[in-house]
Amino acid sequence: MAGDDKQTLPPQVQERQPGLESRMHPQPDFEPRFPSSGRLKGQVAIITGGDSGIGRAVAVLFAREGADIAVLYLDEHDDARETARLVEREGRECLSLPGDVGDPEHCRTAVAEVIARFGRIDVLVNNAAEQHPKPEISEITPEQLQKTFRTNLFGYFYMTQAVLPHLKDGAAIINTGSVTAYRGSGGLLDYSSTKGAISSFTRSLAQTLAKKGIRVNGVAPGPIWTPLIPSTFDEKKVASFGADTPMGRPGQPNEVASCFLFLAWPTRPT
Repeated sequence: MAGDDKQTLPPQVQERQPGLESRMHPQPDFEPRFPSSGRLKGQVAIITGGDSGIGRAVAVLFAREGADIAVLYLDEHDDARETARLVEREGRECLSLPGDVGDPEHCRTAVAEVIARFGRIDVLVNNAAEQHPKPEISEITPEQLQKTFRTNLFGYFYMTQAVLPHLKDGAAIINTGSVTAYRGSGGLLDYSSTKGAISSFTRSLAQTLAKKGIRVNGVAPGPIWTPLIPSTFDEKKVASFGADTPMGRPGQPNEVASCFLFLAWPTRPT
């Protein structure tokens, strides 16, 4: 490493987004950190981007706590199969559904499949995202801008619209935001803009659905070691990822997953 950069990870790059967890070294730590207390017993959760990263850690943790899981993902089939195996290892069922959450028809079809399989939906975790760094705003093409918003923001809208008729009093929606919504990111202008919009979406949706007893919250992680990182940045950036945090390292997905569990835990019997 050159200059004052601190190495936190082995240099590595993946050629396409959203990236594959199976190709990362070291592997992200997704294993739940505590034994089960049955907090989500009998519930059903949909997790978008649930094949890897934070989504995988949340899926496995929710399964340990008693929930059956539906994992929505783009096309990372091997990662999705591994997540399904890990969920089933916890004694729960996992339904894996590939497709683009930026397509409202796919969201409606996926929700219908979840209802057909499990008969209910208690928790929606909107988590799927993509990012494409550009140092200058002039380098962000209309196509990139539309694609980033389509996945990161429109997908949250479409999934919420699709699940809402099936959510009952006590259900929860949890949106994955980002620290970039609050401190910005000059090299990720369109990505951080979507995360700012997700923050406002979450607050506004919470006000809208509170009268129905449906809780809406968000989790805004800092730098977390997920497949999105080696599929986004060059080797040097990956090697020093998270070095500028107070702990001097990136976070692990299982360090974030417990925040989602806290927010998913029902406040009354469902």
